[in-house]
Amino acid sequence: ASRSKVELAEIVDYLNHPQKYKQAGAKLPRGALLVGPSGTGKTLLARAVAGEARCSFISASAAEFVEVYVGRGAARVRDL
Repeated sequence: ASRSKVELAEIVDYLNHPQKYKQAGAKLPRGALLVGPSGTGKTLLARAVAGEARCSFISASAAEFVEVYVGRGAARVRDL
């Protein structure tokens, strides 16, 4: 759990001070993907991180993510 706390603190720090990381030459991530079984607090954790960093929070289920980012074609293939 300690490593996770450090990594989340780094995400919050990046969201609050992105210029510090850009000056260091770091390649910055475009987002974070939380994976795990239902009911383990992934959404709650993501909301807390976004609130701590004073950023907007956008939530999407796996089905919504596939439909929006992979395309409607993938959904049609699964329906077959």
